[in-house]
Amino acid sequence: MKGIVLAGGTGSRLLPLTRAMSKQLLSVYNKPLVYYPLSVLMLAGIREILVISTPSTVPLLRALLGDGNQLGIELSYAAQDEPRGIADAFRIGAGHVGDDDVALILGDNLFHGAGFARRLQECAAAPDGCTLFGYPVSDPERYGIGEVDGDGMLVSIEEKPLRPRANNAITGLYFYDNEVVDISRRITPSARGELEITDVNREYLKQGRARLIRLSRGNTWFDCGTHDSLLAAGQYVQVIEQRQGVRVACLEEIALRMGFIDADACYRLGEQMRQSDYGRYLTDIAYALD
Repeated sequence: MKGIVLAGGTGSRLLPLTRAMSKQLLSVYNKPLVYYPLSVLMLAGIREILVISTPSTVPLLRALLGDGNQLGIELSYAAQDEPRGIADAFRIGAGHVGDDDVALILGDNLFHGAGFARRLQECAAAPDGCTLFGYPVSDPERYGIGEVDGDGMLVSIEEKPLRPRANNAITGLYFYDNEVVDISRRITPSARGELEITDVNREYLKQGRARLIRLSRGNTWFDCGTHDSLLAAGQYVQVIEQRQGVRVACLEEIALRMGFIDADACYRLGEQMRQSDYGRYLTDIAYALD
């Protein structure tokens, strides 16, 4: 399975923070925002990942993340010159996906929780159709909502329903079989001029091959697209890390635990940042897991 991080957009809801800096490089406690979606794909076991962003942001992300070799993964980059919708990622990334299945995550989404990595790996191992992730919300009229049957198969998808029949907000994480590339080529822009991911999902729904995994109480999801959600996400990560003594979305640790790199490589990465708590954490982890 291949992976795509769609880290585009203008970040207009975060102005003036994003006037001179990409949203993906903003801090969520002690790490850039883009670390969090990238960590999700790595936890799924995906090692070939395309990062899509604006032409001005691609060089900055490349400077931050490199080619991924230090993490035992392969990172490539592509530019989306203007916002054309989430489904446009599959047109841009068609060559990257090739004949493989693909997972797409939005660049401002943060996921964390017990058992989440296991679920990701199960989805990556045997994709059939599309798999979405739902998160219970108290204000479903603000989200795209997925209604499911007793087997977790999607029955309907409604965008910001006035009278919601469910409260499963569809998050920015999607697993698809290879047919998604052809489906994305066939859909047409919506009234707002974008290729809507909901249209892709509805095609799988028509085929009876769309399911939704409802994230349990032990899992957390943030869409860090507003000032409040960005702050809340940072506070959440701070509390988890300080109380539990673990790191959320620590790419080097994930690479070590997933077997992408060995303890010596992790230690060397920590040494490069030894003046920071983050770097010292990596050297400690490398010793502990050696």
